[in-house]
Amino acid sequence: MCGIFAYLNYNVNRDRRYILEVLFNGLRRLEYRGYDSAGISIDSSDLTQIHHTISSKSLPPLVFRQEGNIDSLVKSVNEEVTATDLSLEESFSIHAGIAHTRWATHGEPAPRNSHPQSSGSGNDFVVVHNGVVTNYEVLKATLVRHGFTFESETDTEVIPKLAKYVFDQANEGEGDHSVTFTQVVIEVMRHLEGAYALVFKSPHYPNELIACKRGSPLLLGVKDLAEDLSNGASFHDLKFLTKSEQPKELFFSSDAQALVEHTKKVLVIEDGEVVHIKDGGVSIFKFDNDKTRANGTLPRSESVQRALSVLEMEVEQINKGHYEHYMQKEIHEQPESLTTTMRGRLIRGDSCKAKSVLLGGLKDNLKTIRRSRRLVFIGCGTSYNAALAARPILEELSGVPVTMEIASDLLDRQGPIYREDTAVFVSQSGETADTLNALEYALENGALCVGITNTVGSAISRNTHCGVHINAGCEIGVASTKAYTSQIVVMAMVALVIGDDTISSKGRRESIIDGLFDLPNKVREVLKLDQEMKDLAKLLVSEQSLLVFGRGYNYATALEGALKVKEVSLMHSEGILAGEMKHGPLALVDENLPIVVIATRDACFTKQQSVIQQLHARKGRLIVMCSKGDGSLVCPGESCRVIEVPQTEDCLQPVINVVPLQLLAYHLTVLRGYNVDQPRNLAKSVTTQ
Repeated sequence: MCGIFAYLNYNVNRDRRYILEVLFNGLRRLEYRGYDSAGISIDSSDLTQIHHTISSKSLPPLVFRQEGNIDSLVKSVNEEVTATDLSLEESFSIHAGIAHTRWATHGEPAPRNSHPQSSGSGNDFVVVHNGVVTNYEVLKATLVRHGFTFESETDTEVIPKLAKYVFDQANEGEGDHSVTFTQVVIEVMRHLEGAYALVFKSPHYPNELIACKRGSPLLLGVKDLAEDLSNGASFHDLKFLTKSEQPKELFFSSDAQALVEHTKKVLVIEDGEVVHIKDGGVSIFKFDNDKTRANGTLPRSESVQRALSVLEMEVEQINKGHYEHYMQKEIHEQPESLTTTMRGRLIRGDSCKAKSVLLGGLKDNLKTIRRSRRLVFIGCGTSYNAALAARPILEELSGVPVTMEIASDLLDRQGPIYREDTAVFVSQSGETADTLNALEYALENGALCVGITNTVGSAISRNTHCGVHINAGCEIGVASTKAYTSQIVVMAMVALVIGDDTISSKGRRESIIDGLFDLPNKVREVLKLDQEMKDLAKLLVSEQSLLVFGRGYNYATALEGALKVKEVSLMHSEGILAGEMKHGPLALVDENLPIVVIATRDACFTKQQSVIQQLHARKGRLIVMCSKGDGSLVCPGESCRVIEVPQTEDCLQPVINVVPLQLLAYHLTVLRGYNVDQPRNLAKSVTTQ
């Protein structure tokens, strides 16, 4: 994962010092997205003054790249400015700068692998990139055959070189600037596969920026310096995107965190869109892969109209797309959210390098974590359940005792927390009051505190010693879905990182990493049960109660599935540890009470088969979730309803198994006529005790 930031000032004088500070501060806001290297590109001179008298090729943009964090880049730039006598006071009425902070996926952290990546010595095209180009090896081989040389090991370097190749080919015999910047970028997009967000800068198109995306996040921010925000003008007015001589500042960013200090007028760039900033205006084009060259020339795309939205840092700014509810959307987004959670953190390995996991937020504290007396996981509600799901693999791979604490109960008991403990605080929002109070308590007792949260800049992120962002994306529905599954995956990766120094578990770790790579596809597969779960919901819609039995890894699944049903459909439901069935819950079983039993393949499978037999003997109304192909093994005769789900590694199976229960809860709620996204008496972030 990487962070992109770009800044263009139009008809407002800004000196080079100011421009650099804006770029550096933007990167600091995005540093959580990557911090092993960083870079920027700025103009060497005021191109508005010299573009018509001197060839732009003689004045390539300046590119600064440095290994390490943003402060390392700042220091490096300052040293180079001093060494070259570059004036920081030189003023620009129009200037376009781009910046990038990197977490390495292709190539080790080093200046040559940092962004911006360049087309060559003249910096005819420079690019910052967030994502992965999956076909870069093929493109690289093609470009090498056409005479290009490569300096980095990144997948990104093919992009600016491909842009230069497209530009040169299009202008052969036709003269300079016969092809537009947009045409070049769209032709580049036509050859790229994978997920990416890109921002291009070129001296061939001075004072212009182009951004495009597919899969990776990117936003446009607009600050009209002549607009009096107190006059009530609509931020949705298209005038903010049209060409004008009014002074303004425009930004691109991977995350709203880097924009909010500059402007609240934003446009969330959609997949396949190309956004071109030129002459103070913003043109938006839709990438059409079906358009081909006509008479050897590059095709021209038609512009589309988009309106700015107001960045409130609230959930209202995100629309539901073609889904009816946010919860439905977020359930179906899980393949993508899981991919984002893992992006840049999993190393596939090869003959020279073992499969592994990279969690930069923990790397400086791993030795301390491994020496801990205990790992204490602290959370509330869904976050607690996610930690519970990950506890077995954490214990197995770390060899450290793992204890679970509900934040409010820990505080009520004033439970012991020791200096030798590592306390892990799990929270989607990072602002949960009980969890924050527990964090304060743990800090007072001297424990190493680790945060696992979905919200950058949240209180838990700021106040813990280290941590991991789950990067599940904005979750609006009050009932957490994609954040839950991403939390499980993150904690599984934490277990892999902690246990990475143990030779005996290497095979097990590699199997889990393989399972993580395939997990989004398995979730896509299980989402195909949507209609089946809707049909099941129709059978259960009038019921007053539901029991969910699980054990081992899936005890947490039982708790979370029951929680989803009760919090949105308002049906009483209870998750029960199957091993405790005979110690009371069995008294509830009759032919009317619906019971879900989770019996997918793992070490507890035969025990769950026994549970099913005992419930069947008491005429229980059974709904059994099992691995594909196991229906005949878990269902005696045709006495129960079977839900078959894909099989994966046992520690990852809870991610698969919870999805049908999320779908069931959603459809029950809709059928019962309740508000899916705003369940009664609940709120998304519990900031009071």
